[in-house]
Amino acid sequence: MTTIPSAGLRELFLLQPDVIFLNHGSFGACPRPVFEAYQARQLELERQPVKFFQRLPDLLAEARAVLGPFVGAHPDDIAFVTNATLGVNVVARSLKLEPGDEVLTTNHEYGSCNKAWQYCCECTGARYVVQDVPLPVTSIEQVVETIWAGVTERTRVLYLSHVTSPTALTLPIEPLIRRARGAGIITVIDGAHAPGQRDLDLETLGVDFYTGNCHKWLNAPKGAGFLYAQREMQHLVQPLIVGGAWRNNGSNGSHFTAEQESLGTRDAAAFLAVPEAIRFHREHNWPAVRTECHELVRYFRDAITRLTGLEPICPDSPRWFVQMATVPLPKCDPVELGNRAFREFGVEVPFLTWEDRQYLRISVQGYNTRQDVGMLICALTELLERAV
Repeated sequence: MTTIPSAGLRELFLLQPDVIFLNHGSFGACPRPVFEAYQARQLELERQPVKFFQRLPDLLAEARAVLGPFVGAHPDDIAFVTNATLGVNVVARSLKLEPGDEVLTTNHEYGSCNKAWQYCCECTGARYVVQDVPLPVTSIEQVVETIWAGVTERTRVLYLSHVTSPTALTLPIEPLIRRARGAGIITVIDGAHAPGQRDLDLETLGVDFYTGNCHKWLNAPKGAGFLYAQREMQHLVQPLIVGGAWRNNGSNGSHFTAEQESLGTRDAAAFLAVPEAIRFHREHNWPAVRTECHELVRYFRDAITRLTGLEPICPDSPRWFVQMATVPLPKCDPVELGNRAFREFGVEVPFLTWEDRQYLRISVQGYNTRQDVGMLICALTELLERAV
């Protein structure tokens, strides 16, 4: 097995050196050059606020001009939002659901976004239909057919995660989006964990709405995300906050970007640092880093499978996971194990309960080493032995 070039990369991140950080998926981590670009924009704002805000629309357009090609979208079809949860809220609260309409999803979705849809459904009389996708998953066809079995004549929206938060599975959104389009169903994808971890081509994907975080796997500063809306669907999107840009057309004649980005006085420095994050990835050959991170995740999965004897939740393939994976654990107290892993071994990693079973989710980024993963394996070996 090859070694990740993490010695050089680790020096470029601001993480506390005495903590083995294997929880990148929660909030990401920002490299020093990207953070410096972020702070430079903040300093620019403080030195001359009026001039900065006068220039801000052009600065945001320049940043979108870099982000757009990276995610496979025209810059006029994306808008910066602070995070994917906000993006989901924008879409969920914009769609004019009616009593009896159904929003179809799975039991693998992120809790905050579930609540956004539940709120909108309660307000309109629509139904939030949660389709159970049991573990382990074994094939793309199995997952596609299981999810599609929840479609009825009342299904108006198909809402899915690209990469699920609790189970870290890459769902087969491509065939499901094609089916939904053929059935006249609106598609909304939560891509919180995808940008930087998975290659994106949103126009080819054919999705109606897609929201993602740049501050997770793309390593941008916290509070940098985006919302994509296919051109013919943008007229449906309403601003959560109505400001001075309401009904101001952008370069494509749409209100979409201006209304989402012009929300009064706020710090937009995280958005403006996204091009530097993309540059950081390109300068450090991130496809190779990502591949090597995947190999470390595989190494961990294999070791824990041997330790616990529990079946993995998905096949061993980059089609199902890349830099983040969830593994089943024996019955235990996940909060206690997480606290002890940090206190006794200096390992930051999330233990969780999902569907009444216990799991651990590991996230491996370019600053991690085989030694980091090995320490987690040692910690688990000892902690689980004591927990029995």
